[in-house]
Amino acid sequence: MPPDGFEVPPNVFKLLNKLSVTRLAELSNFSKSYISQVKHGKCPPSRKLLQALQDFKGQGQRHTNLEPCQAIQLFLKSRREGLSQRTLEFYEGYLKKAVLRLGLAPSSGAVNSFLNSLSCSEGGKHAYFRALRAFYRWLYSPRSGFNFSDRVNPISWVDAPKVPNLILPSLTVEQVITLIDTCPNLRDKAIVALFTESGLRLSELTNIKPSDIDWQNRIIRVLGKGRKEAYAPFGELSAQHLKAWLTEFQPNGSNIWGINKWGIEEMLKQLKAKTGLPCNSHTFRRTFACLLRKAGVDTMTIKDLGRWESLEMVQRYTRSVTFQDSLKFYKAPLS
Repeated sequence: MPPDGFEVPPNVFKLLNKLSVTRLAELSNFSKSYISQVKHGKCPPSRKLLQALQDFKGQGQRHTNLEPCQAIQLFLKSRREGLSQRTLEFYEGYLKKAVLRLGLAPSSGAVNSFLNSLSCSEGGKHAYFRALRAFYRWLYSPRSGFNFSDRVNPISWVDAPKVPNLILPSLTVEQVITLIDTCPNLRDKAIVALFTESGLRLSELTNIKPSDIDWQNRIIRVLGKGRKEAYAPFGELSAQHLKAWLTEFQPNGSNIWGINKWGIEEMLKQLKAKTGLPCNSHTFRRTFACLLRKAGVDTMTIKDLGRWESLEMVQRYTRSVTFQDSLKFYKAPLS
């Protein structure tokens, strides 16, 4: 029987028998022991439990015509002003694979089962989780405009997959010089030098125009994450290679390289094959942070120079430096 003064459609009571104890606990935030007592008739359902079931039932009726692909596109549109194209591509790629299987109103157990069934690495599973978390938080919030109730948001009961805290590779000065010396032309030398001395992201470096470069102060105006305007420094070596390249190449209203980001990535792949050294934009960005840290620059300054949003990311990038510095003082206890 429902609580006094609380009218509930009959089909809502059917859900008490249809849904499992676990699912009912997820929907109502009650304990499984209480739900079990309700299902076995040992105590009446509370107002909160019935309201959660009514929300869940009404939600399914209101949105049966909303297709997952449509919801994904609406989610991406809501994010378009604040995220880079690369991040939007990340969301779209992972969500199309996950949401088409899970649907718009999966149980938390279904989301956990989906993540556990993936054959990719733990890092890959965590990427799926991050995409799903952002999507369902938007869908089950007032911002989506679909009146999904946050009380039944499936992602609320899903734990993030554990990701190993690895020390990621960075390069020494000598290794960077080797890469520059191996580059077959002035353009590639300038790209590698600028990546290392400026800590630029791939999209930031790709979109540099001649008017963005302040030669006197050695800074470059860039559009970073979320299309935020910022400045990146560069050094004497980058200036030499940039000037040499721009003497040879005249940009025609586009970027200063004459190739897009895919061309830059392909060039770096070929350089890696020739030298055997890690060679991608993320490695150079870590190298930028690590070389500054080794030079005694504090973490907050590195954060500002590299346009990071948090100190945590800088600390993650420079973990190898902390270990290497401590290793200098190491003395084997038994030797």
